[in-house]
Formats: sequence, C-alpha cells, structure tokens
Amino acid sequence: MHEHPLPFFQSSFLIKHISFTNIMEFLHFLSFLSLAMVVSHAAVAPETYWKSVLPNTPMPKAFTDLLNNDKSTDVQVGVGKGGVSVHAPGTNVGVGKGGVSVHAPGTNVGVGKGGVSVHAPGTTVGVGKGGAVSVHAPKPEPKSKPEGDCEKVYVGKGGVVVRCHHKGKPTNVHVSPFSYKYAANDDQLKDDPNVALFFLQKDLHRGNSMNLHFTKTTTPSSNFLPRKVADTIPFSSEKLPELYTRFAVKPDTVESESMKKTITECEQNPMEGEKKLCATSLEAMVDFSTTELGKNVKAISTEVNSDKKRTTPLKYTIEGAKKVTPATRAVVCHKQSYPYAVFYCHKTTTTEAYVVSLVGEDDTKGKAVAVCHTDTAKWNPKHLAFRVLKVKPGTTPVCHFLPEDHVVWVPY
Repeated sequence: MHEHPLPFFQSSFLIKHISFTNIMEFLHFLSFLSLAMVVSHAAVAPETYWKSVLPNTPMPKAFTDLLNNDKSTDVQVGVGKGGVSVHAPGTNVGVGKGGVSVHAPGTNVGVGKGGVSVHAPGTTVGVGKGGAVSVHAPKPEPKSKPEGDCEKVYVGKGGVVVRCHHKGKPTNVHVSPFSYKYAANDDQLKDDPNVALFFLQKDLHRGNSMNLHFTKTTTPSSNFLPRKVADTIPFSSEKLPELYTRFAVKPDTVESESMKKTITECEQNPMEGEKKLCATSLEAMVDFSTTELGKNVKAISTEVNSDKKRTTPLKYTIEGAKKVTPATRAVVCHKQSYPYAVFYCHKTTTTEAYVVSLVGEDDTKGKAVAVCHTDTAKWNPKHLAFRVLKVKPGTTPVCHFLPEDHVVWVPY
C-alpha cells in the first residue's frame, strides 16, 4: 500500500482511458482507495493523547508553545446517505451524487458530469468527455537560498520541521549543564547563560536577590512531531549523516554539532540511581513520566512575563517559594537543541522542586521552577554547578532554576 493517499490528478492517465459511462465505477474505486489510505495512516495529535492520558492535568506553556495547533494530524471520516467525506488537516474529500471533490490548501479537484478538473497554484489539469487531458503549469523558477533563510522540511505525514541556515563558522557547542556526568570547560563557565541559574538551597528564601538569565533553546520552530512520525526517524549517532541530509543540515556547522551533542548525551548510560529517556515526542514523555510517577502528576514550567528579549542577566528578588514535591521524586525534562522537539528526561529520588515567585528590578514578574538535588555525590567533580558555586560533590544541596522550555513532572 502507498505511504500517502494517491493525489487525484495523478490518476488522470487512468481516467482518459475510461469511458464516461464507466466513470461512476471508477469513482467508487477511487473513493474507497483514498478512504482506506487516509484512515490507515491516521495519527493522534500529541495534545489529543495528552488529554486521553492526563484529562485533569493542564499542559504547561513550555509544551503548548511547541504544538502545531493548526496542523493537527487527527483525521475524521464520515459515511452517510450523501456519500463519503474525509476531513484531514487542511484537506477535505467528499464523494456524493454530484461526483468527487477534493479541497486542499490552494488545490481544488472536482469530478462531475462535465469531467475532471484540477486547480492548483499556477497549474490547471482538465479532463473532459472526450478523454482529452490538458495540463498547464508554469516552469518553476530556480531560487537561490541565501544564508540565514529558513525552509520547511517535511519528515512524514503530520510532521514539518523548520530549518534555518545560519551564517558563519561553527562556535563551541557546550555540553548540557543538566547532564551531571560531564565536566564544564572554561569557555562554558564564561559564556553559558545557564551559569546564572545555579544556586545553593540555603539561598532559596524570601528577600534574597539573584542575577538570572532565563533562556529558551535556540533551535528555530523545533515543534513536537506526532509519535507515529518521530518513531520512523532514526535517533542514533550511527545515522548522523543520514539525519543531516534528511533535515538539510550541513556538516561542521553549529546545527550539526548540536545534533551530534544531543544524540551523544542521550546515548550515554544513566548515572547510578537515575532513570533517563530522550523523548522524541510528547507522547513518549507522557508515558515515561506516568510510568515512573503514576498518572496523578502535574507538569510545571518556568514562565517569565516579559516582552523583552534579554541578552544579559537581570537582578531578581524572591517574593516567595512553594515546594511542589510531596516527596523527593520527580522527573525533570530538559529541552535539547535539535531540528524537532527532543527532551532529555531523567528521574531521581533525591530531587525537590519549588515554584518561586520572582520580581525583576525592571518590574518583570515571573514564576520560576527551581529544582534542588539533595545528593550530588555521584556528579562529575568538575560539573558547572561546582565550579560556579565553589562547593564539592555531596557536601550541600545544589539547586538550579529551569529555563522556560524545560519541565518538571511531580506527583500529587
């Protein structure tokens, strides 16, 4: 069976060999074929899966920002006296007494007593009673893609990734400060904005001030893919050349090095006492978190109410802090730099989570998620936190705020 429903205009070769008196038999065959293929490839949208598993859990902003709300992959099929209708994202197919009609963005296909007509942007295909086929399409003009331009890369039914081409040579790509097996180098200590997010638990109290820089992962438009699409895409260091081609990423660039770093860290074994998963879809993340914590869970992310895009830290004062973990169990998911949404999730039993009310010196308000690790004995002694805070592993709880596109899952 074909991977996608057969576009109607591709059937014009068949149509011109069929007499008009047999057209209805052909239409019945075509409607059945299209219907079977569309239904066989129907996928549940990530937000639909969320509601089915976690009906009482609001989705945090960190996740809603990564949804293609106008590109839901849900498919609805209706069969009644009037014929058959199929409604897929941006596409309507109707089969009734008047013939067959297909409406997709910028494309209309109609089949009736007058014959077959296809209208797409700049293209017209007509099939009449005599069986003659006419096609009018302009020659495509080649377009050069300047550096810095963006393009859509289609990676499967319901999956679209936006890729941007950046100017300049690759810069140093740092290891994730939220993977505690790695040591921080001097460059990371100097220019990684996440440096400002680490602090000691004793400093988590009302009235204390900190210089903080809340950021989001810089990958442009790296939205969630439906699990059915994500599971068809390799996620392995052995497949990196293939992945670069698939996502239009050139080797030896910032983008390629970020992809390599993400996959390498995901392939590393977890630390002792830790469970981890690199979730390539929202559905996979939901399954991992509910397996580890149960279905009575909530997901929380940092939200800073500011229209300004800051490039430097801002002085914030703590107005209050509320512990949201009834025990020291939590799953923390960190957004990775990748062409589509990938989260590095890990569960430990030595974690406490807080929601902290902050106000900036410019009156910016926010509610930040803080995660405190009560046992750091197995962390790399040269981890970024120890270098910033001047403490040693296992001596004192270490905390950090979560960037705006990271999430903590806690039981309730």
